[in-house]
Amino acid sequence: MTPDPILTATGVRQKRPSVLQKLFSRALASNLSCLVVPGPEIALAHGLDVKAVGMRIAGTPRDASVLLIVGKLPEKMSEAVAVLFAQMPRLRAILVLGARPPSSLPGTDVSGDLSQAALIEAVARLKQVMAKGAFASSPEDFDSSVLHARTEYVCPMHPEVVEDEPGSCPKCGMDLVARETGESTPEHHHDHEHEHHHHGHDHGEHEDEHEQCHGHEDREHQNHHDHRQDHEPEHHPDHNHDHSEGEGHKQEKAETEYTCPMHPEIVRDEPGSCPKCGMDLVAREDMEDDGGGEEAPGHGNDHEHQHHHDHSDYDEHDHEHHQDDGHEHGHGHSGHEHGGHDHGASGFMSMIEVTKDLPRSADGLQMDWLEVPFGPVFPGLPGGLKLTLTLDGDGVTEGQAASVVGITSEGEEDGEMDANTFIEHLSSAMPLAPVSYRLLACLAIERAAGLEDDSANAGGRTGALERERIASHLGWLARFGHQMGFAWLANRASTLQLNVQAASKEGLIELEPSLQALATRVGRTPLLKARLRGIGVLPTGSSDLRGPVGRASGKGGDAWARLWQRLDEIPASLDLIKAAVEPELPVLRNIGSDVSGTGETTVETPRGESRLKVSLEHGQVTSYELDTACSHHIDLVAELVKGRELGDALVAVGSIDLSPWEVIS
Repeated sequence: MTPDPILTATGVRQKRPSVLQKLFSRALASNLSCLVVPGPEIALAHGLDVKAVGMRIAGTPRDASVLLIVGKLPEKMSEAVAVLFAQMPRLRAILVLGARPPSSLPGTDVSGDLSQAALIEAVARLKQVMAKGAFASSPEDFDSSVLHARTEYVCPMHPEVVEDEPGSCPKCGMDLVARETGESTPEHHHDHEHEHHHHGHDHGEHEDEHEQCHGHEDREHQNHHDHRQDHEPEHHPDHNHDHSEGEGHKQEKAETEYTCPMHPEIVRDEPGSCPKCGMDLVAREDMEDDGGGEEAPGHGNDHEHQHHHDHSDYDEHDHEHHQDDGHEHGHGHSGHEHGGHDHGASGFMSMIEVTKDLPRSADGLQMDWLEVPFGPVFPGLPGGLKLTLTLDGDGVTEGQAASVVGITSEGEEDGEMDANTFIEHLSSAMPLAPVSYRLLACLAIERAAGLEDDSANAGGRTGALERERIASHLGWLARFGHQMGFAWLANRASTLQLNVQAASKEGLIELEPSLQALATRVGRTPLLKARLRGIGVLPTGSSDLRGPVGRASGKGGDAWARLWQRLDEIPASLDLIKAAVEPELPVLRNIGSDVSGTGETTVETPRGESRLKVSLEHGQVTSYELDTACSHHIDLVAELVKGRELGDALVAVGSIDLSPWEVIS
């Protein structure tokens, strides 16, 4: 346990606390709220009852006064934690259990072991300090490299135009695109790539001042794409104009151009065939003489010249001025950059042309897409999962998920480890199912050492595995209930989870009526059934579906079926525990110090079948290959969220019980 906390890095600027600040400190100490990182489910999995120590779990950093870090955080999570801490209002404190504080944070106010007793002691001391008025005399402002990103705005067509605020390009009128300072501008193309930009809220990763706008590129027009490929822009020499009455404006060309009668956008400097239809290219002069050809959009100024010829009542000075404008507009801006679009006299692009190829929503309007990240710390989703959804209003057009806490499938980069160290390494990397992966590692190493299955240890191992399965299903039910707003479900399930994790065989049997009562209450909640029916339906027979997700696919395959599949597995696990001996934590049998070989095995974890293959050399684990259910289930996210409303999409993702720690990269 750390010495008495003084909150020097987390207080407010005040030389001497006032009476009002002392009253505020006492009120704050009596009603602490904490943001749990990586997530509340990790705290429950370690047997920590945060509510029992008088702290309320906050959903966002804006509502938290204590940052509670449970266990060691991966590097990517450490960066996210720095942003979360910066968003917390002062007075704020950092409490770390079971690990050193991340380097991205200013320090730890209170720390302790990863146990309920240490949590109780740490919170009690923190309350005492806050109640006395923990305001530092001259605290330093919190700073971190991840907070230094600054947004600037650049024109997609003119990258030299850079502004500090949103607006329009002074050259072409396009909306400026947001980017982080120092980020390179995409290569400038002379085509129609218009981005729609929106200010979105970054959930758990960026502060308000670092929020970024996200845009989406429109589709390129096919005729313009062909025009760019077939005719590169070239400099047109100045033209001499003859203003004789009754004659049109004549434009002399330095050389003859050849174009396709059927595809006027195809222009060549020499005779040949059209790459689209195979017709012979015709000299443009011949087509003009015949009057049957239509000049390629953007080339030549005949339409501009005709416009000036019809208005013969303006003076010569205005006539020359309009000709210069028409020439610059026809060649300098739109002739090659925006071929095929009528920009009008103002030089701006027609929005009808710009949006005609955009996808349409159900109301017939063009879709206005916004890419929004959720996580890696977001209420209702497991900590460490980053979910990115592309939204059209409140509808999801596409989505993807990624883990920021998973380990690699091949462990050669971890170096050689002795067998017991490897077992601890693998089980600690899976905080939501440590017993399952401890058992998986023990079985694989024992088989690599040539040991036969031991029936004497099988009963205790089975009891421990099934106890973890019950606790895991209850933990998922608690998080899922919180996500959907059923507080009674979240509270009951989390309380039962804590009781199950520490229970003996006799204690588990005594909890059976409470577990049955929970299932009965769920079945008698029609609102819950109505909310989950038809949400997140998955196809049957897919080889990527494992565990409860796969078994529920034959019973409707929706979120409601997956909920009941887990509830049905709880009494089945209890029956296995009753038939087994007292649950015991899996321990590696004696394999000797100089064994070598390869072993492979599978274990049905709470989320599905996982496979492990290890290589032993002289008692050392030199490499391993790991395959888990969640590594396959995370690929289901895109199918689950597409075409759904945002709320339904989040429920669908939550229903498959993804563990980011078990997603193997």
